Amino acid sequence: MKFENILEEIDGFGPFQIAIIILLCTPRIVLPCHFLLNNFIAAVPPHRCDISTLDDGGLFRNLTQEQRLTVNVPVREDGDPKSCEMFAEPQLQLLANSSNGADLPTVQCQSGWVYDNSTFASTLATEWDLVCDRKSLTKTTSTIFFFGVMMGAIAFGYLCDKYGRRSTLLASYIMAIVFGFCSAFANSYVLFAVLRFLTGFGLTGISVNSLVLSIEWVDTSHRSFIGVIGSLAWSAGNMLLAGLAFLVNDWRTLIMTVTAPLGFAVLTWWWIPESARWLLANGKAERAQFYLEKCAKFNKRPKLSSKLKLETLSNMEILEEQDKNYTYLHLIKTPKMRQLTLLTGIVWYGVASTYYGISLNISGFGLNIYLTHFIYAAIEVPAKLMIYCFLNFIGRRKCQAGTLLLTGICIAINIFLPKGLWHVRAVVAILGKGLSEASFTTIFLYTTELYPTVVRQNGLGYTSFMSRLGVSVAPLILLLEDVWTLLPQIILCSVAIISGLVSLLLPETLNVRLPETIDEIEKPRS
Repeated sequence: MKFENILEEIDGFGPFQIAIIILLCTPRIVLPCHFLLNNFIAAVPPHRCDISTLDDGGLFRNLTQEQRLTVNVPVREDGDPKSCEMFAEPQLQLLANSSNGADLPTVQCQSGWVYDNSTFASTLATEWDLVCDRKSLTKTTSTIFFFGVMMGAIAFGYLCDKYGRRSTLLASYIMAIVFGFCSAFANSYVLFAVLRFLTGFGLTGISVNSLVLSIEWVDTSHRSFIGVIGSLAWSAGNMLLAGLAFLVNDWRTLIMTVTAPLGFAVLTWWWIPESARWLLANGKAERAQFYLEKCAKFNKRPKLSSKLKLETLSNMEILEEQDKNYTYLHLIKTPKMRQLTLLTGIVWYGVASTYYGISLNISGFGLNIYLTHFIYAAIEVPAKLMIYCFLNFIGRRKCQAGTLLLTGICIAINIFLPKGLWHVRAVVAILGKGLSEASFTTIFLYTTELYPTVVRQNGLGYTSFMSRLGVSVAPLILLLEDVWTLLPQIILCSVAIISGLVSLLLPETLNVRLPETIDEIEKPRS
């Protein structure tokens, strides 16, 4: 007897499953607020050299602030002061002519910087002067955070399969809360980076557990609905981040604001059920029976019939009595599992790298960053609804390949469009963002259907690791624009297209029941 037979009897898609989605909404909303937080807390506002300490024997006392800037700070072609340079000596002659002093000797800022606080009260850049020759450190904080997420993916993938989805979910909540709030009080860049690493580590458990708990409790025909509609919480959180960042323009307060909802998530955790699939796969038939009867009662179905009593549950095919301790090695022990592991790793890397490469680059389209971020987030909603229709119509594999290839094409178009057509570039970028989100939504659902129950969490842990590897590299790819402006876009375009082609090698899972054991992967299934 298979688990799907039990779900048919207790209702595989009823109030019980809807309640699980609702209970997991709050933590899912928090995830994008942290994952894309760097767009705002690490923003670099306009700045110039601080000349307040310069005196020059009292000559400056009779000069206005504008005149002091003229004789001390060179200007760019647009007339604004240069960000990282000042004249080696005050150039008083510039007061008498209109020269911009382009040929005069300059030095790096000697006494720090003055920042434009009209948009942000404070950011990491203004707090620790992460500008000019240290500007790469703002992007590095994002990479460090996602390295934490990457390490967490490995750890939680193992812990979830060993100790259950529910217990590790609570551990994730607590870790994210503690380290999230601590990072808001960091008094040095190094301490902040360490705490962001640990915050990312904790948030990973929420990311993988919330999806798996939802998917493992529903029947085959409603998996795509649960996967797509449940992920709308991500889009809601993403849009909410733009509003919160606009209202809260101090980086410390913003971190605390986006972390606080996890306190509510801890309270709702008490009502979240353990995965009955996992309990049965690990020989905990009595506990599984408790949750199955709870589900039947909640869905207004009769109690489990006698044929589904404890003895039967204990002997379900979902169990593999001879080998219960599954590790990451089981992902590569057999030929088809090896192939599946390799292919999903490549696709996840490509999906994540392109999604975050686009999401973390929200400047250069003629709109302010709050509006750009909001539009990028809002386009995800129709993208998710569109992909929901296509997932059940043309299947998972074609959706995965199509969305990745089209994302690559959008990036390629923007490579050739001139900067002057910023409105056209913005439309193409937004379309590409929507398609990249559709590919992310698809791969989350697709992966849970590809891996068998006994190693599903390990599989998700591994693919999440590959995903976060792609995410960690994305901010560093964006730094390559200093080498060649188009290089980051060319790399992201290539990654999207290659991973799209690789996804065509994966098996289709539309209307195929979830595999329970590794043997079902190695042998053809229907």
